[in-house]
Amino acid sequence: MLKHIVLYKLNEEGLKNLDKIKNNFLSMRGKIDGLLSVECGADVLKSERSFDFALVCEFENLESFKAYKTHPVHLPVKEYMHTVVESSKSCDFIE
Repeated sequence: MLKHIVLYKLNEEGLKNLDKIKNNFLSMRGKIDGLLSVECGADVLKSERSFDFALVCEFENLESFKAYKTHPVHLPVKEYMHTVVESSKSCDFIE
């Protein structure tokens, strides 16, 4: 199993649309082969070290993750995120 974790710093538009961001990510559930789970949410602590939003996805394997990156269900979500993200960090690992 591969875990894909992304932490986002959002711009002003993104901070105003946290529900839309969450719903966009959750809308991918059950629509992409090999995508086993999607969890996401806005930061609640708001500390100096905090990012604004986190995404955690589980994939069957590396191949399914690679397919996800160009999947037609994922692409509009990714394109929207490019309009509301100032910066991001990610980590992908195999359990």
